[in-house]
Amino acid sequence: MTENNELIKVEEKQDWEEALEKENLISPLVNVFETEDDFILSANLPGVERKNIKLKLEGQNLIIIGKIDYQSKINRNYILQESEIGNYYRSFKIADTIDTSKIEAKYDNGQLLIKLAKSEKIKPKTIKIK
Repeated sequence: MTENNELIKVEEKQDWEEALEKENLISPLVNVFETEDDFILSANLPGVERKNIKLKLEGQNLIIIGKIDYQSKINRNYILQESEIGNYYRSFKIADTIDTSKIEAKYDNGQLLIKLAKSEKIKPKTIKIK
């Protein structure tokens, strides 16, 4: 890796850390549902570009972070403001029944979909009777 790329990564990390420390944080609205093989977590992140989403697995915690253009949003001349302004942050404890090696995520139209694969040990099994 070049020195320039390392500098960009350090600055990017500092930008994220500064946003989490100094700017308002709000919890995204989330729905979780179950299929036979997976749990699906759907998080609403309106106003967030795909490049400004971080999804991290730290130990048993799944962390969602969505960064908005905070300064431009708070400096608008609002006539009516009903929605709260802030970066998105939410953490979920992941059970050991989730196969963390198979977590998948996609983002479309302000909605982050995270597929949490169930571990084989908890999937329903049909037992053949002899």
